Amino acid sequence: MELCFNKLFYGWKFKKNRCWSCRSLDVISWGKQNGKRRFKCKNCGIYFTSENKSVSLKNKEIWFKKWIVEKQTYEQISTESGYSVSTLQRYFNVMLGKAPRLSYSQNKEVYLLIDGTYFSNEICLVVYRDNTFKQTQLYRITDGEHYEELKEDLENILNLGIKIGGITCDGDKSLLKAIRKVCPKVPVQRCLVHIQRMCKIWLSAYPKSIAGFELREIVCKIHFIDNEIKKQYWIKEFLDWSEKHKEFLNEKSYSQETGRYWYTHKMVRRCFSVIRKALPNMFIFLQNHNIPKTTNAIESFFGHLKGNLNIHRGLTKSRRKKFIQWYLFYKNLKS
Repeated sequence: MELCFNKLFYGWKFKKNRCWSCRSLDVISWGKQNGKRRFKCKNCGIYFTSENKSVSLKNKEIWFKKWIVEKQTYEQISTESGYSVSTLQRYFNVMLGKAPRLSYSQNKEVYLLIDGTYFSNEICLVVYRDNTFKQTQLYRITDGEHYEELKEDLENILNLGIKIGGITCDGDKSLLKAIRKVCPKVPVQRCLVHIQRMCKIWLSAYPKSIAGFELREIVCKIHFIDNEIKKQYWIKEFLDWSEKHKEFLNEKSYSQETGRYWYTHKMVRRCFSVIRKALPNMFIFLQNHNIPKTTNAIESFFGHLKGNLNIHRGLTKSRRKKFIQWYLFYKNLKS
């Protein structure tokens, strides 16, 4: 009995501590901190105390979440939490080394907003977000909006058992091609704000031609269309305009030096071409009110993400990617 007790006693006394970060047992004693034994991990170099590690980590993750989604700096969190800035930096760096697994509520049918945004021309984030429940269903961090990747993402969404009720996008050619390939029967709504915004930029505030001035007035009416009657009147007005200015739109100029032709009024023609090609998908939302007519919601989401990321300037490219992943993870939990 005594032998058994001694075995238990010495086994408890000399029990090796495990590093909470890298799970290594190569740990040595390193004095005391606030009356608690302090240890150093030889493998990853961090310092920690042995008591209440799980509680300490849980508390630190609360501050990490604030750092990610609430625009708080190290100094603000340090003042509020009592942890030193260096302690917070060490823990946050460990968390940024991990990639969280995105979780979301499984819905029977989703109405997707699909868009991509760029961070310093180095990182492209493509997000597939459910407009009804405001949750990200899938995302990809890449270097651009490529057809093969977009096609693979849509296939993965369908393989997860998610039914796509509708898609709203800005009309990117690669995305439209991927949608036609993977889910050709899904209704696609072109973002009306994108069409209107680009046409206004190309036509300018004060068009020099009568055709440009009239087209700008037609474009300005797009966001007022909310029923089938207004839609038919608007389409008729646009078609009448195109017939009236047919010769103007087809007018070409010639260069004797190069021997090449080009459309003389290219900005007006560009607006006309964009609307003509988008027309079959401009008013899908009138048939199903669950389909949003713009991608404003996802652009607002991107704006908040970029605002949070800009607070923490100086992160490396890999850390920025992990920051984006954690932001998407916490935002889905919040929804």
